[in-house]
Amino acid sequence: MRVPSRLGQLRFWRSPADQPRWARPALLAVAALASAGYAWGIGNVALEPFYGAAARSMSMSWHNFIFGAFDPWGTISVDKLPGALWVQALFLRIFGFHLWVIVLPQVIEGALTVLVLDRAVRRVAGAGAGLAAAFVLAVSPVTILLNRGNISDSLLILLLVLAADATTKAFMTGRVGSLLMAGVWVGLAFQAKMLQAWLVVPALFGVYLIAAPAAALLRRLGHVALAIVVMVLVSVSFMTAVSAVPAHDRPYVDGSCDNSIFSQVFVYNGLDRFAATRVHQQGCSPPSHFLVEAGKIGAALGLGTASIPPGWGRLLHGPFGRDDAWVVIPSVVAAAALLIARRRRPRTDALRAAALLWSGWAVLTWVFFSEGRYLNSYYLAALIPALAAVCGLGGATAWRHREAVATRLVVLLTVVASTVYTLALVPATAGVRAWIIASVVIVAVLAVGILGASLRRRRASLWTITCGLALAAVALVSSSAWASGSVVVAGLGPFDTPYQSPGITYLSQGLPTYNRAVNWPLLVRFAHASPPSVAADVLESSYFASDDIFATGREFLPVGGFTGQVPAPSLPQFIDYVATGRVVAATGAVAPRSHNPVIIWVIEHCAKQTEGNAMFTFQGTTMQRYHCTRAVGLKAERTGRAERAAS
Repeated sequence: MRVPSRLGQLRFWRSPADQPRWARPALLAVAALASAGYAWGIGNVALEPFYGAAARSMSMSWHNFIFGAFDPWGTISVDKLPGALWVQALFLRIFGFHLWVIVLPQVIEGALTVLVLDRAVRRVAGAGAGLAAAFVLAVSPVTILLNRGNISDSLLILLLVLAADATTKAFMTGRVGSLLMAGVWVGLAFQAKMLQAWLVVPALFGVYLIAAPAAALLRRLGHVALAIVVMVLVSVSFMTAVSAVPAHDRPYVDGSCDNSIFSQVFVYNGLDRFAATRVHQQGCSPPSHFLVEAGKIGAALGLGTASIPPGWGRLLHGPFGRDDAWVVIPSVVAAAALLIARRRRPRTDALRAAALLWSGWAVLTWVFFSEGRYLNSYYLAALIPALAAVCGLGGATAWRHREAVATRLVVLLTVVASTVYTLALVPATAGVRAWIIASVVIVAVLAVGILGASLRRRRASLWTITCGLALAAVALVSSSAWASGSVVVAGLGPFDTPYQSPGITYLSQGLPTYNRAVNWPLLVRFAHASPPSVAADVLESSYFASDDIFATGREFLPVGGFTGQVPAPSLPQFIDYVATGRVVAATGAVAPRSHNPVIIWVIEHCAKQTEGNAMFTFQGTTMQRYHCTRAVGLKAERTGRAERAAS
């Protein structure tokens, strides 16, 4: 008997015995294509400075790492659970601070998602279906945009696809261990994006109830109940651990007015996403004028997509449509065709169950994004694995039944409808619109012509049918591929959309690049002019301190958290910073005056600076720089102690 050589065992590019010889090499080629799109220009991307600052701060100490601290001193946390930032911080701790190091985890997570999606779909419908799903995911523009940045959704999507893969294994084999593993993956996804991770749970566990081989419904219900318990325990594990630590031993929890991580997750990042107005929490101060105006100006300039109002059609046109709608028609047709064709199959039919799982994922996510109050463009990447999986399942089924007249007719009509719709998504301002129209229309016309000719013949040749279906597949993904190529060439990132105007691209990419080249060196020199134990400046809002911390790795004390409203640092804590010499300089809004108690104290007790650009206007607000002496802090500290003793 011949023993396989060690070299042969390392040849991971060879397909396993249960797959066609082309399957593994083709999949690796698709994953490489996706990785190239994600990593192109990885060292020169415009990152989200708030998350970048948090990742850099977390990489500086294990205390900051564990609690997801936003600033190097660990005075306040990031305003979300830090699951995805843990990965970025670990990479920074290992490789040092470079932009490519922060993006690399998302590149890896995106490539792994392609591989896992292939496996999940292949379990049910074979290697061809898995490869088709992986390819659709790889050429989706919103997926490429997401994985070219430092946003937590990359990890969320990977973990949810792992959960779907485990669920698929569970309903095919009946193994409760696989279902429990799905619960673990969802719980870990909760650490990356909180409540959004639970959004697809009805689709996952509902399909197990329908299709698992266990004969007794009560037994299947018991399995699902156990999986939900596991999911919840993993989900709340970090929150429970943080809540058990005394407040003085950890950063203040941003996004909460009561220093509660449960408020952060379920109110600030939960109810506030659905309510027409932000839910009021006792203990926070009103937002300052310049923070309100900053949001308004960003919306007026067209930055991001958060200002697009809710509605059932907002994902089908405009910036959102250019992100996700390229394969909507093929996926809807594929889902409907699969569910109709398999309607009389036994309860445990795996193909129908998979169609239900991925269709349920897509519908639940679509409804959530359509009606959510606040929606960033990159959120839509969570839709794409489901749409890609349904396309893969439908494509493989159509291929197996390609000689049926009904199959060819459905594919022909789908190509026509999808081509017309996707061409309408390409704006007139797109610089390559003529090339897009020409290439897409030519391929679509060829596909429709060949399929139409095959329908006119009683017995069309298999070669003709194969050629027609292959051209149809190219026509259905070509528009998406064009959009993906455009975002890679333009160097766009998570907050961008395909074919956006040059003005928006300059604001989202050009200005950050200029800032990094010109302002970052100045910030570094400014921050290193004072000892590491002294904050370089005090700024209202973590958001406005983020670029400074991101650039320098030094403390720019954030007041009020991301919104500038939370009571962190507390006034006594801030006065102690002044009294001990840890805070010397501060910047405050004087007209209109800030509402934050710390900034009000600075205005009333610290001395105005006069040298340099000590007073300036920002977002319609007059800002003043102050110098806070230790004597002022000590006097305020003694007064505060006396008042507390008297009370």
